[in-house]
Amino acid sequence: MSTGAEQTLVICGHGMVAQRLLEKLVGQRQQPFSRIVVFNGESTPAYNRIQLSAVLAGDASEDSLQLQEPDWYQQHNITVYQGDPVTEINRANRTIYTASGRAQPYTHLVIATGSRSARLGLEGEDLAGVMKFRDLQDTRKLIEVSQRHRRAVVIGGGFLGLEAAEGLRNRGMAVTVLHRSGHLLNRQLDPSGGALLEDALSERGLTIHTRTSPVALLGRNLVRAVQLDDETLISTDLVVIAAGITPNTELARDAGLDCDSAICVDRQLRTCDPHVHALGECCQVDGQTFGLVEPGYQQADVLARVLCDPTTDAAFKPSIIPTRLKISGIPIFSCGQTEANEDTESVVWQDYETNRYCRLLIHNQRLTGAVLFGETSDGPWYSERIQQADDISPYRAHLAFGKHYCEAA
Repeated sequence: MSTGAEQTLVICGHGMVAQRLLEKLVGQRQQPFSRIVVFNGESTPAYNRIQLSAVLAGDASEDSLQLQEPDWYQQHNITVYQGDPVTEINRANRTIYTASGRAQPYTHLVIATGSRSARLGLEGEDLAGVMKFRDLQDTRKLIEVSQRHRRAVVIGGGFLGLEAAEGLRNRGMAVTVLHRSGHLLNRQLDPSGGALLEDALSERGLTIHTRTSPVALLGRNLVRAVQLDDETLISTDLVVIAAGITPNTELARDAGLDCDSAICVDRQLRTCDPHVHALGECCQVDGQTFGLVEPGYQQADVLARVLCDPTTDAAFKPSIIPTRLKISGIPIFSCGQTEANEDTESVVWQDYETNRYCRLLIHNQRLTGAVLFGETSDGPWYSERIQQADDISPYRAHLAFGKHYCEAA
């Protein structure tokens, strides 16, 4: 291995997970890198993507998204090139090349290229007016379009799609949401919770169609309508596709790194090349990909230790990650199993006056899943019970009423 004075770490990508890695690296006791160089495909330094929906809705400013002040990078001897993505990795001479023609040698390389909106393969998907909602540039475009047009169709009833729909509705557009599953947020909610969410969002003004799929986007140059699988046509001025993501693996594939649906890494985030690591939405561990920021943060914590101490036994272990969301001010929490099966029992509690709902799934006196709608303060406690798999028998009768009732029991 080269001496510490010669160590250069290059990071491809500068999203939230890459920024978390930088912050963890500078906090390590051992500092092996004389240089850390980051190449960002976006023109804006790392920002809080989770708050893009608030910017779209007009509830937050772009300035509030910033994760670090510009001088933070200088203080920690980190060089960041904005708007200059890496276009080639030459593993033989350990050098990357960027869109502007810059060449940068490395001793260690981290690929953190994230993901993009999945293409649906629809006729008309490349028409003007068909957009995605993934980054700040997308958000700016959607705000600009909302000021000139009246109607929008959002394809996808997951979290990102609903956030886009609500943001555009807040901007004054008439918004229709199309979702092929039987209920909204089908990865986080059970059918009852999804139905409650649909009712609440419909009351706020969204038009929602579940069990519905588009088959074509129609228009000559600009999108003008969406054709559904039942031959219905919905006239529109804008289509936002938010139906899944595709990991950005092209850079790794072209470099000859092992890829499946994402870049294959071990539990120390190493690719098949010991000098190259990957983390976040562009990688997969044990065949599993990760579309939430929390697993990416956990990966960054591990990788910072691995890069600074190759002898560490730190390893990323995929775990049950709770999901806490807020759609149009409605808090939602889910963790673990969301659908009952022949091996589970369900405990359901619902308050029709306050529109609160709780469903708990139990197997062998162990909590295996929790879905909360409208009131989520006990979510972290339920998550602990799921992850620790402790026996709930002593307080099972009180389980639906939350932590304090169970502790009293």
